[in-house]
Amino acid sequence: MSGDVREKVRERYAGAALRVLGDGSGCGCGPSCCGGPDDPVTRDLYDAVTTSALPEAAVLASLGCGNPTALAELHEGEVVLDLGSGGGIDVLLSARRVGPTGKAYGLAMTDEMLALAQQNAATAGATNVEFLKGHIEAIPLPDASVDVIISNCVINLSGDKRAVLAEAIRVLKPGGRFAVSDVVLRGTWADVPAEIRRSVELWVGCIAGALEEEEFLRLLAAVGFERGSIEPTRIYRVAEARQFLEEAGMDLAAVTAAVDGRFMAAFVRARKPA
Repeated sequence: MSGDVREKVRERYAGAALRVLGDGSGCGCGPSCCGGPDDPVTRDLYDAVTTSALPEAAVLASLGCGNPTALAELHEGEVVLDLGSGGGIDVLLSARRVGPTGKAYGLAMTDEMLALAQQNAATAGATNVEFLKGHIEAIPLPDASVDVIISNCVINLSGDKRAVLAEAIRVLKPGGRFAVSDVVLRGTWADVPAEIRRSVELWVGCIAGALEEEEFLRLLAAVGFERGSIEPTRIYRVAEARQFLEEAGMDLAAVTAAVDGRFMAAFVRARKPA
């Protein structure tokens, strides 16, 4: 990840964590930040039953685009790693699924998010979790030490996605599973006019670095994964972005055809060869 990109991401997520730690409210990091009850990316990802046993701060700090723990088919006794674990919601959900004989790691690069996640784990009484400080391009775990890698709308924020995927396959055990939610571009960036890309950033914040669908699959195969697949879980429509686009001075009628339905939340699966 380039220094400028990494610092912008760090500031965004540190601010989100401090807001939750300080007054218990949501993201609070402006229109270009994914997060909040009206955000088309982050809203309605977890049902009330799923979150009922979690600390409220873990739910408020969730800035994801999916629910990878619901789709990853986690099993008792497995070791799970969440790349970019934020306030810890997916780590805590994973810890419940793998049980006391399993373990859930969370990796984050900001002290503020780590502090929030550790507070949430203590509140939840989770004893089979561990939060690590580091970057997703250089995972601080040994080779072949993890059964499943999950992530929730974080890989798109990295400036070096090939490094992220190479690290993911390194730390997975043979036969290990890659099961992440991320924002993916349908078609190509060439199909999105350059003059509206800034408006797209204002729309959901998290998609400026979204990989093209075919490029994601190509990178997975290039680092050694097999059986890569991308399953759409939510298609983003221009109508959901009306406020952000209008604030950016864009003509909705002019941009609708260019961006409507081109971005999606997706569940990306792959497997390390056994």
